[in-house]
Amino acid sequence: MHIDIYLVMGSAVVGLLVGLTGMGGGALMTPMLVLLFGVTPSAAIASDLMAAFFMKPAGVAIHWRRKTVNTGIVRYLCYGSVPAAFFGTYVMHLLGQSAVAEHRLEILLGTALIIGSVAIFSRSVFVEAPSSSNEPVKVRRLPTIFIGVVGGFMVGLTSVGAGSLILVLLVMVYPTLSNKQLVGTDLTQSLPLTFSATLGTLLFGHVQLGLTSSIIIGSVPAVIVGSLLSSRSNGYLLRRVITGVVLLSGLKYVGVPTDWLGVVAALEIVLITFLTVRHWQRTRDELGESVPETVEGVVTLLPTGLDGDL
Repeated sequence: MHIDIYLVMGSAVVGLLVGLTGMGGGALMTPMLVLLFGVTPSAAIASDLMAAFFMKPAGVAIHWRRKTVNTGIVRYLCYGSVPAAFFGTYVMHLLGQSAVAEHRLEILLGTALIIGSVAIFSRSVFVEAPSSSNEPVKVRRLPTIFIGVVGGFMVGLTSVGAGSLILVLLVMVYPTLSNKQLVGTDLTQSLPLTFSATLGTLLFGHVQLGLTSSIIIGSVPAVIVGSLLSSRSNGYLLRRVITGVVLLSGLKYVGVPTDWLGVVAALEIVLITFLTVRHWQRTRDELGESVPETVEGVVTLLPTGLDGDL
């Protein structure tokens, strides 16, 4: 089993960004593996899923202790996401590992990245921060199972979706859940989801032990360090910048020409600037005073982060 020191270093950078910003690792790790290290999409997705399974338990434990997990929603999400994630890995297996199959998987991965990043930007633009309520939340069973199916299948097929798509869909179905409850619930259900997807990748033979070990060695400690440092970073702005990079990666996967990528990047700069200024103004108005930099980057939990302000 060969450990690639450069891959360890690259995974550490991604892990640090995940800890600092709470962004889902699937949207960052897989593009890095494919675009920078030339790893095939199927191997990158499988290895990223296994690494994610090692990063999630600490975050789940913290949310469980803080009682920010809605177990009813978790249960019905898992009814959909667990079998759908396994099925997603099976579909990836059916696609095969030929050059044509890997290209098709790149298109699917790019589509997932585009959907996830657009969902995050859309939430920032159109959806107000959820207002918490003391009243018990009534679980909407069928919509919740449907969210689990959609998110689980996307995660199993592309490793993208647990920290972006599912969270945004939960906001739409449960607008009264606070950010912490949304994130705690999403993160908790993503643990069995990731286990199911990891089991599928092991059974269908996409995992490369050397690659996976290098990712785990680099990313897991870095996520913890990033989480511990997160209160000192400007998390909101950094998350938006990374989301923009993820969108550009997705567009590159699906074959968008370089000139158009430049146009999209310019539009992203304008949008990110607008969103960040608006966020600072709202935070300042809520606090009634100048907002210190540290307020913007507070992440409320450790590994696999997600402070909910996606």
